[in-house]
Amino acid sequence: MSIAVNQLQKKFGSFTALDNVSLDFPNGELTALLGPSGCGKTTLLRIIAGLEYADSGQVLLDGQDASAQHVRERQVGFVFQHYALFKHMTIFENIAFGLRVKPRHLRPSENEIKEKVTKLLELVQLDWLADRYPPQLSGGQRQRIALARALAVEPRVLLLDEPFGALDAKVRKELRRWLRRLHDELHVTSIFVTHDQEEALEVADKIVLMNHGKVEQVGAPAEVYHHPKTPFVYGFLGNVNLFRGRVHEGVLDADGVRFDAPGHAETRDAVGTGYVRPHELEIDRYSPGASGLNVQLRRVHSIGPLAQLELERDDNGELVEAMISTERYEYLKLKIGETLVVRPKRLHVFVDNQ
Repeated sequence: MSIAVNQLQKKFGSFTALDNVSLDFPNGELTALLGPSGCGKTTLLRIIAGLEYADSGQVLLDGQDASAQHVRERQVGFVFQHYALFKHMTIFENIAFGLRVKPRHLRPSENEIKEKVTKLLELVQLDWLADRYPPQLSGGQRQRIALARALAVEPRVLLLDEPFGALDAKVRKELRRWLRRLHDELHVTSIFVTHDQEEALEVADKIVLMNHGKVEQVGAPAEVYHHPKTPFVYGFLGNVNLFRGRVHEGVLDADGVRFDAPGHAETRDAVGTGYVRPHELEIDRYSPGASGLNVQLRRVHSIGPLAQLELERDDNGELVEAMISTERYEYLKLKIGETLVVRPKRLHVFVDNQ
């Protein structure tokens, strides 16, 4: 089922949670709503589910206005961060619950319920836990059961609110890979809320980046990461170094250090900021006359394939983070306190008020 929201507006008192939000969620796609706390992503998810109502605007399910429909009529499956399983029921009964409470004329027979629950337990790879109770399961297992329960009623839409937020890092990584595989098998239109950039980039077909109740950018993971449209998107998706200065005819002058500013050949004497990710900086030893930014090596964190360098600019004392391969770091034999030169391989410049 396709989902669309059209000019959604939602306030809580004087706080604007959603500010004229319009989005399309194509049939069968897995979309991540990504952004910091308070940006409006959970409010948007709850309005799509029917758990909240917008002050104005529409929710369209397969092109039909569902704005006034009750949550039961929308046929959505909802998975919460904290599982929301019934502790006094077995795992089997938890998954069967949504089927048992259906109106009598829609309720499956006991044999049909047993067959369906068994299939769902196999799907989430936990059929051996049918007779256990939620407190006997790990957090990751409970979340998979919560997902199976949401799927039991055959929802047209699956909505997940920070589904892995309560789990430790290793379990989160395992579960998001599992969720991606499950989605590829089922193709249910799915939307999940997260503030974890890595999670969104790894799992989603499409990412919606939100900030202060507005949509900043929509696109595939590679698109939003490599071609951010706003400073917020650039800064939110991974670490970034900022070089502030003035932009004039294709050049950013940052405290006397000049960088090319592609795309700004027509700009004249404007305040701007260059954004460079740590892995987009070239590192060399200092030599007289070398072009680039002079820095002092202050700290190195080298574990695994990458070495993270903390550098201090000679001109203004600001810190710069660079990332190089461990092999290159060992080859250079860099020493703490040594003077180095950094140059951006790629610089994305945003000019103020443009």
